Amino acid sequence: MTGLALKGLETGRAQVRGGVRMVPLLRRRPVEGLRLHPRLTGGDIAVVGSQRRPRYVGYVPHAYVATWGDEAASAAYGTWLSEVERGVPSGAEAARAAEEEAAGGPPRIRLFGLRRQVQRTARTRLRFLPLHLAMEGYLSLHFGGPDIAWKEWSRTTLRRGLSPREEESYLGLHVDGLAEALRTFEIVHGQCGVALYVGDELASVVVTPHPEDYRALHPTLVLDMFGEAIYRNAMFAESPHLHAPLRTRGVSDLAGLRAALEEQRASWREFHDETMLAPLTDADYTLTPVHRMGDFTLERFLPSFDPARTNHIGEAITREDGELGYLKTFVLSNAQTKRGHLLSRLAAAGWHLDATAASLGTDRRGLITRMRSAGMEHLLRQDILDRFWAGNPNP
Repeated sequence: MTGLALKGLETGRAQVRGGVRMVPLLRRRPVEGLRLHPRLTGGDIAVVGSQRRPRYVGYVPHAYVATWGDEAASAAYGTWLSEVERGVPSGAEAARAAEEEAAGGPPRIRLFGLRRQVQRTARTRLRFLPLHLAMEGYLSLHFGGPDIAWKEWSRTTLRRGLSPREEESYLGLHVDGLAEALRTFEIVHGQCGVALYVGDELASVVVTPHPEDYRALHPTLVLDMFGEAIYRNAMFAESPHLHAPLRTRGVSDLAGLRAALEEQRASWREFHDETMLAPLTDADYTLTPVHRMGDFTLERFLPSFDPARTNHIGEAITREDGELGYLKTFVLSNAQTKRGHLLSRLAAAGWHLDATAASLGTDRRGLITRMRSAGMEHLLRQDILDRFWAGNPNP
């Protein structure tokens, strides 16, 4: 897919506090037949499989429940948070536990089983873990490893592929200023999402189908995952207030003032959508459908891993006509982009080192150097690396 269209959404006036800039995403009308609800999971660590032999372990502070069809049309708010009555911590309690851990206090971790990351709990109800679909797609990228037993790859790589493979992320509570911005920023009329910038780098785009859904999910942004660059920008970067003065020449009445105000708003929307959102909307993506939901499809997407640009992974729920009901994105760090780029090139070249090096415009030494800087040298045989470090020009 070329480009990511935010169909059905309009850009609102940005709000800035310190290094955090939030741009509301508005709808003229909600998405019909789809609703999204928060659900606290009651723990920090999710284990898929048995606890003795887990197949997947992840940080899961909360989940989403999507409903569609007739149930979404008649959904009453508040009916999905009955877990609190059964002793599951509230959002405030979960946030407080994360703050205690960030301050050096003992981590509050409980293990509990989840059969799968996407679980159909009723005929028209689906529970899924936000951003875990996207991150799973990235972590499983060419996970099987070499399909030809070239002598350069270690026995472990040939036998087990890229297992284990892991990536690091930061809790939203650790992003300086984000919790305060969420607490103080206004949720405007018709807001169904937000484009979140930290240090004016696009940190995440969140879209929901209904304004009430966004109001319920707005506080859970502090429980989401954010990348290293976002965490660093929050500590060192300030976001300037972007201001465009009103056109006052020729304005003599309220109608002229309204027209001038609309011109300014249109100018801001054009600047934001064509410039600030460009790293997300102008990229090429590979879509993977995950679950069919009536007229909607839950899918995740991966970028082209172009090292020369910012790359986003994410997940979305779209209608057959392309209308966007749900979206959540995660920006990859430079190192994560490099790993994705190298894995894609290796797979395209059949995991042959010399062919991969030629496709990258380098030699074998240059490729191994890139793999080392990307944290992938452990995939190669040790004697190959020993000859490389000994200075052999063709290890």
